[in-house]
Amino acid sequence: MRLISGFGFFLWCSVAVLLAPLDAITALAYSYAVPSSLELKTTLADPDARAAIADPVIKVPLAEPEVNVSPLEASDECVLSEGCIDQYLWSVYQRAPKVDTIKVQEEIKTTVKKNGKSRTVTKTVTRFVNEDFTWKDPDAAEKAGMSVAEYVIGGMDRAFKARLYHLFRALDDAGLAPAMTSGFRDDYRQSIASGNKAAINRSYHGGSLRGGYGHGLAADIVSVKGVTRFERSISSDILWKWIDANGKEYGIGRPYLDKDPPHIAPIDGTEYADKRGLNAKLAEKEKGSAATSGVAKAAKPPQARQGRAEPKQL
Repeated sequence: MRLISGFGFFLWCSVAVLLAPLDAITALAYSYAVPSSLELKTTLADPDARAAIADPVIKVPLAEPEVNVSPLEASDECVLSEGCIDQYLWSVYQRAPKVDTIKVQEEIKTTVKKNGKSRTVTKTVTRFVNEDFTWKDPDAAEKAGMSVAEYVIGGMDRAFKARLYHLFRALDDAGLAPAMTSGFRDDYRQSIASGNKAAINRSYHGGSLRGGYGHGLAADIVSVKGVTRFERSISSDILWKWIDANGKEYGIGRPYLDKDPPHIAPIDGTEYADKRGLNAKLAEKEKGSAATSGVAKAAKPPQARQGRAEPKQL
């Protein structure tokens, strides 16, 4: 009797499942497969968890010189989501070892002979040393009360981030393995930066006179293609030249060219206009006109510069 009752219950459940609305069953299955929007937002807020969601995310140990990078998969619909763009840019930032070569000047004492006499003099010598700046962005982010991802990526202008997304995708497709060494930088972060840099509050990376957080309009990028540092240096040169040739298609260029090769910015921005755009061309034209005018004046004989005398009235 119990066997019959059990079989009847099983049969009744089977019929109930068959009669249940398909939408309800689908919703139940989807609820187990996909986290809620609140859960997803919370997950992406954590940079470690955000990196874990990427498909696949390439994590490069900062101290590891050998980097193996392959293009990331992404849907074109990603451009509709700022969170998706931020996630991808963060993964590109994580690719780059935060190591640079800087000039260090030192004063040394040396003995020289002059007129048969020895004397000690002080000379200034320049050495090139490797600088590990892995600590700089985390330090600045901590001062700002943010995670490193929120600080470095979130501090950049939203439209600029969308352009970077398309540019990096194109560089990935070209096999050039782009990596970002620097994104947003506030006044404090700019104060501890090394090498070619703007005044503390004037940096287009996000200085206070440029709008600060959320208005960063510059990034520094290199290539991590290659096993040795020398090979990656050659790849970076190729990457920068590729941007010079194709960057306008993505609205991005290098304002300073080889004076500061990794630095990129929007081509319709003030920085690019001042250094390579219309403003720079006008300034160069005015400079050339002034030089030409000076040469012409110097070439004229004294009497020609005095002008022609007015005829006297009779």
